[in-house]
Amino acid sequence: MDDGRLDETRPTPARAPALVGALALVAGATCLAIGVGLSPHLVKDGLTATSVVALLAALTGLALLVVGVRSVWRAGHLVARLLVVPLAVVLVATAALTLGQAVAATNVPRAALGDRTPQSVGLRHEDVTTLTDDGVRLAGWYVPSTNGAAVVLCHGAGSTRSSVLDHAAVLAARGYGVLLVDARGHGASEGRAMDFGWFGDLDLRAAVDLLARRTDVDDGRVGVVGLSMGGEQAVGALAADDRIRAVVAEGATNRVAGDKAWLSEELGVRGLLQEQLDRLTYGATDLLTSASPPPTLRDSAAAAAPRRVLLVASAASVEEVGAARFIAAGSPTSVSVWLAPGRHTGALAAARTEWDRRVGPFLDSALEPSG
Repeated sequence: MDDGRLDETRPTPARAPALVGALALVAGATCLAIGVGLSPHLVKDGLTATSVVALLAALTGLALLVVGVRSVWRAGHLVARLLVVPLAVVLVATAALTLGQAVAATNVPRAALGDRTPQSVGLRHEDVTTLTDDGVRLAGWYVPSTNGAAVVLCHGAGSTRSSVLDHAAVLAARGYGVLLVDARGHGASEGRAMDFGWFGDLDLRAAVDLLARRTDVDDGRVGVVGLSMGGEQAVGALAADDRIRAVVAEGATNRVAGDKAWLSEELGVRGLLQEQLDRLTYGATDLLTSASPPPTLRDSAAAAAPRRVLLVASAASVEEVGAARFIAAGSPTSVSVWLAPGRHTGALAAARTEWDRRVGPFLDSALEPSG
């Protein structure tokens, strides 16, 4: 029976445009973030199926944002009109910094190997492959050892083994066998790339398996040298594989939200806000990849003690210095830090002799023959 009262369970004519507008803003920010996350495919590969999806998602997102702003504006509330544009900006920025990053990290364009080989830096090598436990074939180059020890040399995200050839030359000059391997989805390796390095344990276990079969490498004399993502993978693998005796990680900062726990202490409110954004980023990433989130770098380094870690951080980077000190504080007896010249992963280019003087003796000590 109609008693003349307004049914409060239904949107009123004034509320309906505002509700539609709010939903359109959220959907628009989400679509735009997906488009932004997939945009590297358009830049790198041109028109492909993925880049078309990126364009469509971005255009759909922009259209929905326009619909959202107009709908809220038509609702006629002064406060809503004043807040709708700032709200749209905040939604887009938050979605791009979280979901956008997660999409980008799990949908990575393949990095081409390039023309450089170990011969480009005067090294004799073999073409090798190894198979991961989940069936992904990884491709690499191996420079034989002359001192009975060997290292896996890991490149960063968006690059390949050809980008670390100069590091290989320095290590090989000290007698180390050097295995330069393309991470999955990079260069000539199979699989799907993942820029946060969550497949690192599987990839590095396969690389160490290859070295374990080499007659020129002694048991217990295997280390890992990694740059950026490769350094983060190296620290994680150290805890997961006790055949790895030592790690040099340059430019390693974070793989999961817990790696940023130092931010609120160092940067206050700004750091706390960044931590919350990272929780959203890595939560979304977990939904978009078959890999499981790894432990924090600090926990991995501590779990691997007394096996040793040398963290090489750019002295010019607040993030690298903060992350390195945070990781080292978790296991000060096994983790040391070198604040190096140059920018991200640029210590060798900036100071080749100093890089050799720091990294070489560290590996010599950590990988010395038993007894």
